[in-house]
Amino acid sequence: MTPVDLQSPPVKTSRSFGWLAGILIGVLLAMLLVAAAIWAFTGFGLLEFGRMLRGGQVHISLDQPTVIRQIRELQRLETVSYTVDKIASGERENPVLPSFLAGDRLLLVVHGEAIAGVDLSKLQPSDVVVDRQSVSIHLPQAEIFTVRLDNAKTRVYSRDTGLFSTPDPNLEGEVRQEAERQIQAAALQDGILKTADSNARQTLTTLLTGLGFGNVEIR
Repeated sequence: MTPVDLQSPPVKTSRSFGWLAGILIGVLLAMLLVAAAIWAFTGFGLLEFGRMLRGGQVHISLDQPTVIRQIRELQRLETVSYTVDKIASGERENPVLPSFLAGDRLLLVVHGEAIAGVDLSKLQPSDVVVDRQSVSIHLPQAEIFTVRLDNAKTRVYSRDTGLFSTPDPNLEGEVRQEAERQIQAAALQDGILKTADSNARQTLTTLLTGLGFGNVEIR
């Protein structure tokens, strides 16, 4: 009998290995891209990202410039709104004639608002101290940002003009300005700045705790 040459078919190991290597490289690149994106937005490092994948505890390490940038992005942090409803008045008098002949009197129903908070754009590098998982912030002073009247809810209640006089076109504008000054004074008297400071501290504490700091001090 003629001997039969039994040979195993050639195994395409090179092609299989190349296909497997391509998958592994693709997965590795995808992990690196995800890690880079996380680092760009949160400050995660590759080591922390690896621990996260293994289910370990993640510790975020943020430096001082990063913390300052995150806080400054809040800009003017409006933390309290103070609203007032009142009646403001203004009057023009004639030095010679009585009011019913030459006077001009205006009553204005006013609805106004004062908004206060902390301008975090004023934060300086010396105001932020970072030590591992602890951060200390020296907060800028609270201030009133705006005082404005709600034109939709502010109206002239009454206008009394003397027999020999005409309405003063500037009187209503002056009454409005005086109403804004009175609203600001009332807000200050009721402690709007203290409330704005307290609310800003709570907001920043929540922000910094969310960034990974275990100990937050707001001075």
